[in-house]
Amino acid sequence: MTISDLQNAQVLLLAAVLLAACLAKLTIRAPVADVPDHVHGVPVPARLRRATALRSSRGLNVGLGVGEGALGLALLLSPHLSVRIATTVAFAAATWAVGELRVHRPDAGCGCFGGLSAKRVGRRSVARAALFTGAGVVSLTAPHAGLAVLRHDAAQVWPVLVLELAVFAAISPELSAPLDRRGLRTRPPVPCGRRLSPLAETYATLHDSPAWLAYENVLASAVPLDVWREGCWRFVVYPARVDGRPMEAVFAVSTAARDREVKAVLLAPERPEPPDLPADGRTQEEHTDGRASADAADVDAAEAEVEDTGESRTIGSGVV
Repeated sequence: MTISDLQNAQVLLLAAVLLAACLAKLTIRAPVADVPDHVHGVPVPARLRRATALRSSRGLNVGLGVGEGALGLALLLSPHLSVRIATTVAFAAATWAVGELRVHRPDAGCGCFGGLSAKRVGRRSVARAALFTGAGVVSLTAPHAGLAVLRHDAAQVWPVLVLELAVFAAISPELSAPLDRRGLRTRPPVPCGRRLSPLAETYATLHDSPAWLAYENVLASAVPLDVWREGCWRFVVYPARVDGRPMEAVFAVSTAARDREVKAVLLAPERPEPPDLPADGRTQEEHTDGRASADAADVDAAEAEVEDTGESRTIGSGVV
């Protein structure tokens, strides 16, 4: 196995991927999905909504499929450097686009393989596009076109090509789409009350929500007073001040996997109830201290009376 064999294997890999993407885009229609105004409680910018609608259009998918098919055929037929550069740039642009979708519209799907790529955009989709970009960089100096490699060096490149295709299949979420379409594979979603929701996810959802923007200016501290979870909601309480009065801003953040909501309300802080005071206004401790002082005074008076009585009896008996 030489460096040239490794480079030639990348040419075949990229050609196969591009032709497969072309075939999928031309034959499998992506499901038509509504473009929401909010995602996870965050308003979707108008330009991003237009871009999502454009990506879902049939005409754009057909155009992309034709372009990918042309690049795949060019890799098989021509060893020209311009073909390799165009392929590498295309995969680099796809990596950027998939990364943006994962951040802003993960629910829309990447559309990399037409209707098969309707699943939520995750790390695997971004990693796959990045690996293909790396393969394009390696293939820049490959000595042969794809068909020439198949004619002359197939035995040397097949082991590498099979290994790379196996890795590609392992990180591709599209392989389960045909099973899902036929109802052969169903995985019930985890209920939001039992779903593992990291605290970092809650804070990210909260800080990107309209509710946070509405109450951010009245918060007195960025450190929450209390955080707890009840079922499908996690509650976060912050100290606030409105018109000079102390308040508490209570945020309820959904723990669902998709379309999380954030609700907020301002409440007056709970204060401890004052103790019940007697009619004279003194506290229980003051009454207790007063009774103790009175009891001590009574004891002193009784002792003094006993001493006086004893002295009188002594004088009366004639003892001087």
